Amino acid sequence: MTSCVAIHPSILNADQAHLADELARVEGADGLHLDIMDNHFVDNHFGGPSFAQTVLEHTSLPVDAHLMIENADRWAPQYAEMGCAIVTAHMEATRAPFVLARELHRLGAGAGLALRPATPLSAVEDVLGEIDLLLLMTVEPGFGGQSFIDLMLPKIAAARRAISAQNLELRIQVDGGIKRSTIERAAEAGATVFVAGSAVYGVEDALAEIEHLRALASGHCH
Repeated sequence: MTSCVAIHPSILNADQAHLADELARVEGADGLHLDIMDNHFVDNHFGGPSFAQTVLEHTSLPVDAHLMIENADRWAPQYAEMGCAIVTAHMEATRAPFVLARELHRLGAGAGLALRPATPLSAVEDVLGEIDLLLLMTVEPGFGGQSFIDLMLPKIAAARRAISAQNLELRIQVDGGIKRSTIERAAEAGATVFVAGSAVYGVEDALAEIEHLRALASGHCH
């Protein structure tokens, strides 16, 4: 990572029919965000273990897997085993977050926990010391292209305060509606890792857009 912030393009918004080319388009990013959906935890289906393996074989970037699936405790470890750099499960779908985080670490991956917009920060505060990444959804999970929910800004700021109060170094990732007009607000609130989908894959020069987003967010480093 070349700055205090990271831009992770979302593969959900890539042209799946030309996946290798789409992954090559964003090789200048800081990582890749891979959504996995089971059509149960969210009303959409995308990805899975075989798709994740294909992505890993076609990129040199670290991949963070965002598991929007039920029974995450059971399924998350396989994504660590196949080589995902970070595996993020939803707190709402995890029965034993402490155990899961330690298992992911044992397998060599970073551990992340995600919260839906309506889930309070208090749900995860006791486990912050066990994880490497806190993903705060800034849209309802399940579909790309949604508008950023500004009401999540106080939640991001509260998470940053809680992390600082515990003297932790974990990163705050935001996912949903991240683009030029929203990334600075999210960065100012305390986010440092930004999932960008249509903002990156919806333009011709993806690398230039990544650089622009990174520059905007870097002015608000925490």
